[in-house]
Amino acid sequence: MSPENKPQQMKPLTAANKLGIYLPAAPEEFQAASISRTELDALRKEPPQWLVDLQENGPFPKDVIARKLGVSIAGLARAEITGALTESEIDKLLHEQPEWLVRERRTQDEVRAEAARVKAKDEARRAATNRPQKQR
Repeated sequence: MSPENKPQQMKPLTAANKLGIYLPAAPEEFQAASISRTELDALRKEPPQWLVDLQENGPFPKDVIARKLGVSIAGLARAEITGALTESEIDKLLHEQPEWLVRERRTQDEVRAEAARVKAKDEARRAATNRPQKQR
């Protein structure tokens, strides 16, 4: 006989990260309990209203804020954005385009362009290495 399989449990912070929500804004019962993969899948499949509201309006964790603003998490830190922001606060920043946001978005664009350049160079090098040698 094999031992009974116990469902894998995750901490509330891990589940919140997987759902893209800011844990302190979640209901107390979510914050206090371990969540199984089955429960997480159920929350994704049929989210309760509190989860829908958090995913649409926030407050959001730093990784979601950074993605919505088009900057890095380090860029948020340089701008001294350390707390969670709501959708309306993010929209306000996008509308106002403060100097730090313009600078960080430009930096992020440069980083992405450099990453694409390096990837293309590596792919070209691999393609050249994998070509059959011509016989003389």
